[in-house]
Amino acid sequence: MQRFIGRDRELKVLGDALRSVHDAAGSAKPGQCILMRGRRRVGKSSLVEEFLRRTEVPHLFFTAAGGTAKDELTELLDTVARSTVPDRELFSEETPDQWNAAFRLLAEILPDDSPSVVVMDEVPYLMHRVDAFEGMLQRAWDRLFSRKPVLLLLVGSDLSMMEALNSYDRPFHQRGREMVVGPLSPADIGEMLGLAPAAAFDAALVTGGLPLICAEWRPGADVWEFLRDSLDNPISALLVSAERSLAAEFPPQALSRGVLRAIGSGERTFTNIARAAGGIAHTTLTRATDLLIEKRVVAAELPLSLRPSRERRYRVADPYLRFWLAFLDPHMAEIERMRGDLTLSRIKERWSSWRGRAVEPLVRESLARLLPDGLLPAAPAIGGYWTRSNDVEIDLVGADRQPVAHTLLFLGSVKWLENSAFDAHDLAALHKHRAAITDEPVPLVAVSRNGITCSGIQAAYGPEELLGAWRRT
Repeated sequence: MQRFIGRDRELKVLGDALRSVHDAAGSAKPGQCILMRGRRRVGKSSLVEEFLRRTEVPHLFFTAAGGTAKDELTELLDTVARSTVPDRELFSEETPDQWNAAFRLLAEILPDDSPSVVVMDEVPYLMHRVDAFEGMLQRAWDRLFSRKPVLLLLVGSDLSMMEALNSYDRPFHQRGREMVVGPLSPADIGEMLGLAPAAAFDAALVTGGLPLICAEWRPGADVWEFLRDSLDNPISALLVSAERSLAAEFPPQALSRGVLRAIGSGERTFTNIARAAGGIAHTTLTRATDLLIEKRVVAAELPLSLRPSRERRYRVADPYLRFWLAFLDPHMAEIERMRGDLTLSRIKERWSSWRGRAVEPLVRESLARLLPDGLLPAAPAIGGYWTRSNDVEIDLVGADRQPVAHTLLFLGSVKWLENSAFDAHDLAALHKHRAAITDEPVPLVAVSRNGITCSGIQAAYGPEELLGAWRRT
């Protein structure tokens, strides 16, 4: 069995919550609730399973499936029967036929003097299908579950709905603490797969840190070996994970799917996205992009500078989905007829230029974790700058706020080529672009996959330093 990698912080949070429940047993309200959210296939369920395996306390793990309210209740009754909760046979004897009754009976069979865990996975399905579910959950928590030494984990993949569950105008407001489960970090991936820092970032861009995909990567294999293996297997996680995630959130005929494909193909401006999506109307495209942004599938960004700008750009937020849309989705028929070699050749042709842009958001997040470091101050906002014509484009802009800053803290360039260092020509271009947005001697930063060969840079970072930022958190 493969060793469980990473998630140390998340496991600690869950462990601390369970210890608090244990220590508070016997008090008026020892129960605790955690609202756990994260994108589909990011490993939330396996994280919870690992937590339950380590704790070995009585528990039940219910997963909603998007069925009718009656079907979901039937599944809950079956889950209770197969759980490790004491007195679970009472459910079979009484067979509650309403969710209120099921909550009440479940609370009755939970231990009074020792901790237990109740997991409800894919809660947004219940919010959709069960009438007044949030109100029933709130009453059950206030009157029943919070009075037991139980840790209630409410888990969901629909990020916007899980956030709404805890919003101020909803019944369950402030009943639970929020916990976000992200993908495996580049440091986790590097440790799991035995990769050098630069190769770990490559793996992060291809897999998005999704555990199921990383599990299929042979330790020590480079990105081309992994892609060759995955493209030869039509049911590999690399090929099928994106389609399964999208199908759960967007029907195949949904307009948002076409818009997402346009963005994934490399189109970044509203006008170009509209053209690539078939010339759809302005209002229709606005609705589609708003939905994609609400679902956290797409990010909309403005240039970060001292002056306001309307030059909004869009990008696919998840690295794996960005890779899949760019290289795999357009050629699935080719892969299915066992010609993944053609797809692999196409990836190799475009890899260098695609990776150079795809790594920029990951570099920004790495710097946000790394700073301050003695060379640069902490930057509350790290973004990029561009003009409509792209005659000025700056990869890294650190500032006191965004999108319109009061103070610029640093400007920088990302050069992520295999065998080319950041050199004097790159520095000259960065000087020129700095002059286009400020007259101040704002510190200049170089981020290079292959080192730097010039002086005049206030701070320089490579894969090792960036990866270290993820190990520190």
